[in-house]
Amino acid sequence: MPASLKDVKEKIESTKKTGQITNAMQMISTAKLSQIQHQADNYHQYSTKIKSVITHLAQAHFLSLVANAQQQKEEQSFSDLVDEESKRETLALLKARKIKNIGLIVVTSDRGLVGGYNSNVLKQTMELIKKLNVPKEKIQIIAIGRTGLQFFKKRGYNILYQYTGVKDVPKFIEIRPVVKQIVDMFNLEKFDKLYICYNHFVNMLTSEFRSEILLPITEDNLGVDEKSMASKDVADGPDYDTEPSKEEILNVVLPQYAESLIYGSVLDAKTAEHASSATAMKSATDNTKDIISTLQLQYNRARQAAITTEITEITGAQAAIE
Repeated sequence: MPASLKDVKEKIESTKKTGQITNAMQMISTAKLSQIQHQADNYHQYSTKIKSVITHLAQAHFLSLVANAQQQKEEQSFSDLVDEESKRETLALLKARKIKNIGLIVVTSDRGLVGGYNSNVLKQTMELIKKLNVPKEKIQIIAIGRTGLQFFKKRGYNILYQYTGVKDVPKFIEIRPVVKQIVDMFNLEKFDKLYICYNHFVNMLTSEFRSEILLPITEDNLGVDEKSMASKDVADGPDYDTEPSKEEILNVVLPQYAESLIYGSVLDAKTAEHASSATAMKSATDNTKDIISTLQLQYNRARQAAITTEITEITGAQAAIE
């Protein structure tokens, strides 16, 4: 077999093996995606319920503050009431402090072969840092995933905390120590505002970057504001019999709620990661098929040319003998 034909044949065999690997990786990522979507559905039911309970307790708490202020004929805004309550060292996660440092939880993957998943998160996070317009030393990075950790280390950012090796289908109990520590860092004033940056899963082909403020817990992410507090639905809604007081219960469940927000974001990011990996591997598998088709055509043409050459040489030799 001529050297050129042998090289093409070896390339075809090598490409076929690569295609088998990428196809297997696609099937694995698709299976992981199915598992984590089931986990995410279960979490969503939990998060919806706990948010409903906390929102109602917080509304009841702030309604009582408003009623007390009205009795004292004081004109206080919702934010003033939150600050006033925070000064009494209750509901600390609701307190908006003077911003000295900003924490950024950046969720990336621990490995490659996930398409544009990591590059999108890191690019958009850098855009967010520019918009925040604070000195570099005021940014505290909490890196979840090896890719983001290496990225920010190379650029000289302060890594306040790092966590790698997140499981493909993470359970809350497995990463609870991590999210609990992040909440504790806020209470210890390691940072005064906490963002989380990750890719949100939309569908198999699409994910979108999200940057959300997790701490302090505000009226926006709790759904508690002056308008909703004044609504008839809140006033006439179901009430809870609580023991001890609503405030003491909130002091316990608010940190748990903040932890669940972080876990939910990590779960969402992992879902987008598996979808991106499955899509990237499908694209790679399709590309190997295209390459094999091109190489096979090239091989057939070269083989046909070699056969034609051999026939011509035989015919020419036979003519010369005659």
